[in-house]
Amino acid sequence: MPALRRYRRRTDTRVAAVRLALDTDGFSYRQWGGVQRCKAGDWLVENGDETYTVDGETFARTYRQVSLGVYEKVAPVWACQATAPGTIETLEGPTRYAAGDYLVYQDASATSGWAIDGKRFAELYEPDDE
Repeated sequence: MPALRRYRRRTDTRVAAVRLALDTDGFSYRQWGGVQRCKAGDWLVENGDETYTVDGETFARTYRQVSLGVYEKVAPVWACQATAPGTIETLEGPTRYAAGDYLVYQDASATSGWAIDGKRFAELYEPDDE
């Protein structure tokens, strides 16, 4: 894997989100080339033209509320550009990626990650060299 670099979410890229605060076993859905799963306490997030779920603990650690139903990501991420296609196992399920996409992680240890299209990554994130 190429070296990871620290990034921050651009300030003008908020999301709409609602917590699945229901007595539920969760649900499954197909996205990113695999079956994704969510559970009670996770968040349903609308990010531009994409809708997906985020683990409840991860969301609480990495986002802050701006207004009712509107959140911004405040935690940095670590990422590298993929040089070949592959699959990454996320907390919700497997995600396929292509060369040029970014592999993004919640921390520098690269233990909790996901993949995102290279162009979309550049729209949402900027280097954070602090």
